[in-house]
Amino acid sequence: MNKKSVSELEEIVSQVRRDIVRMVHSCQSGHPGGSLGCTELLVALYFEVMNRKEGFDLDGKGEDLFFLSNGHISPVFYSVLARAGYFDVAELASFRKIGSRLQGHPTTHEGLPGIRIASGSLGQGLSVSIGAAQAKKLNHDKGLIYVLMGDGELQEGQVWEAAMYAPHNKVDNLIAIIDYNGAQIDGATQDVLSLGNLSAKWLAFGWHVIEIKNGNDIASILEGLSEAKSQANKGVPVIILLHTEMGNGVDFMMGSHKWHGVAPNNDQLAIALAQNQETLGDY
Repeated sequence: MNKKSVSELEEIVSQVRRDIVRMVHSCQSGHPGGSLGCTELLVALYFEVMNRKEGFDLDGKGEDLFFLSNGHISPVFYSVLARAGYFDVAELASFRKIGSRLQGHPTTHEGLPGIRIASGSLGQGLSVSIGAAQAKKLNHDKGLIYVLMGDGELQEGQVWEAAMYAPHNKVDNLIAIIDYNGAQIDGATQDVLSLGNLSAKWLAFGWHVIEIKNGNDIASILEGLSEAKSQANKGVPVIILLHTEMGNGVDFMMGSHKWHGVAPNNDQLAIALAQNQETLGDY
């Protein structure tokens, strides 16, 4: 995989944002807010940070693996996978349509390249990623495991069972990431169920904690992920608190939880597209 500059990654980000709003608009269903907020992260992971092999198989031996736990932000995941060459970009047009492999929440039964678990039932991704990380250790595989969770998802108890398990078992080839945007479908996380001091919580559970204050800035993300990789294989798992803005890159979607799961209308789509340059060609 050829290394890319920050400006090249930002061009990919712009195209992925276009993909997201067009996909959700086309079927008038889906979750644009969190997808837009995590665009920079997934682009950085798949186009710069992760060690990926050509092609795809479920085992993923000899490469880094990524698991999406908050599966409702599938639009950004599908776009990045397609733009990274896992399947034809034209297939993005089938998002959430009858018979499509690109369901609202990713699944494995249709054999979509890049998808290793079904996700959407929140709280499960960290447990799955721990299992994959331990499998790599058993196989003497040096690959790292990355997993993304939403901050509202942390209200699921299974997350904290996994949070105890990983340090106890020295699962140190794991880098977990929290999309820390402070918003969920019913409002602000602090109003629905306050997360308290997240950094202190994860430290108390025995994790190495890294905060990326500007989680929508490619350079900051690359710096934080580089630090995370430097802390891997040192006896404790790593977690990144990634401060993002829901709806980032589309001005009328930012600053509110309203766009967690609402599709833009025709006029809103036009505004969103005008704010994000077509750089790789629309599908």
